Amino acid sequence: MSLTTRTGDGWATTRFVVLGFGTAGYACADSLLQAGAEHVVVLDDRDTEALRDKAQILEVLGATITLGPGSTAELPADVDVVVTSPGVPPSAPLLAQAAARDIPIWSEIELAWRLRDPANAAPWLCVTGTNGKTTTVQMLTAILTAAGHRAVAAGNVGLPLLEAVMDPEPYDVIAVELSSYQLHYTHSMSAYAAAVLNLAPDHLDWHGSMDAYAADKGKIFTNCQVACVYNVADQVTEHLVEEADVIEGCRAIGFTLGTPGLSMIGLVEDLIVDRAFVEQRQTSALELAKLDDVQPPAPHNVANALAAAALARAFGVPATAVRDGLQGFRPDKHRIAHVAEVAGVNYVDDSKATNPHAAQASLLAYEHVVWIAGGQAKGATFDELVIAAKDRLRAVVLLGQDKAVIAEALERHAPDVPRIVVESTDTGAMEIVVGESAKVAQVGDTVLLAPGCASWDMFANYGARGDAFAEAVRGLRD
Repeated sequence: MSLTTRTGDGWATTRFVVLGFGTAGYACADSLLQAGAEHVVVLDDRDTEALRDKAQILEVLGATITLGPGSTAELPADVDVVVTSPGVPPSAPLLAQAAARDIPIWSEIELAWRLRDPANAAPWLCVTGTNGKTTTVQMLTAILTAAGHRAVAAGNVGLPLLEAVMDPEPYDVIAVELSSYQLHYTHSMSAYAAAVLNLAPDHLDWHGSMDAYAADKGKIFTNCQVACVYNVADQVTEHLVEEADVIEGCRAIGFTLGTPGLSMIGLVEDLIVDRAFVEQRQTSALELAKLDDVQPPAPHNVANALAAAALARAFGVPATAVRDGLQGFRPDKHRIAHVAEVAGVNYVDDSKATNPHAAQASLLAYEHVVWIAGGQAKGATFDELVIAAKDRLRAVVLLGQDKAVIAEALERHAPDVPRIVVESTDTGAMEIVVGESAKVAQVGDTVLLAPGCASWDMFANYGARGDAFAEAVRGLRD
């Protein structure tokens, strides 16, 4: 079974099962059919009108689609490769059966890598980490574009990666965001350069342990060609580089909010400087940009910019493009976004802070905070966050399914910080939360929505949660 590229007849004779028929599953099945696969079976326990409509399209092209309860309970007997959608845990019956039968399991990232056209394949600059992935990839894309490259953000953000690699007009380079789910079943990828931004407990209910989670993140460095980028402040990321089996000549490149050492990118006063990709790096550094070029200049956002600059420089981007790309970039909505100032109080939406590590980074960017937190904790704990941020907390307003987990951490480590618990879970809950926050906030404070939790217990997604917050803040001014 020769399936290392999209060429050859191996695709036609290989029997594929695609697990899941969401966005990723549809893209996988469609791409396999485009590559000439003649045996594609798609399985999903869901059965909706939208899925049935998509199924009709692929059935015309030759796929077999089975929807409804029980569809993923048993792996077909005649299968060579299983392609799984992200988020399906290894414990899922079909994946467990595939593993027991030694049937290869691929992520959509693995499939995308194998479907690249070897004659025109764009290099991949890959990013993972617990937090900051999307912002870093978007910054990187802006820098690459400023350098004149046809670049795109893909993977866990932006364009589906399969669409990027199958585009008839090849990209010069692809900035790829990768989640731990996607990396788990990725085996043969060889990034041109890759970065692990940080590591903190997240998705442990899926991975089973912190060690397993870190190991999946570290797979991004396997077979890396030019540069493995790590966070100097996070020793685990450097350890992952040390343990990685890379292409000979690949370098370890650090990024730091401090003064950079050799083979690092970091800060000297108000300048972002490069001591990694300059010939005289033993004795000098090259200015890439000013801190003012990064907006907002919160420390964790500056760290994202440093990582993006490191990857771009590994690809050969000139210093002026780093500056120009960062100057023109602004984060997505719901990422440390200033909503309004009302009665001398700033209201900031960081609804995308869906785990404690991300929430802690936001909290440490402000001096006096009324913190809005809660939702689905996904098995995470908040003790480290509360210890780090307790001196900044004016008060905490809690909502959502796992608010008690946060309340207990506050009781252990910051018992004197006022806590307001909002029990409501209906559509008006955020209005109550913002109203309570406004009552305790003082002039100069920041009311910060940085929930540290997923949003699905009360909202469709973190964006809907952030929108509800912004609407409630606007209501304060009416």
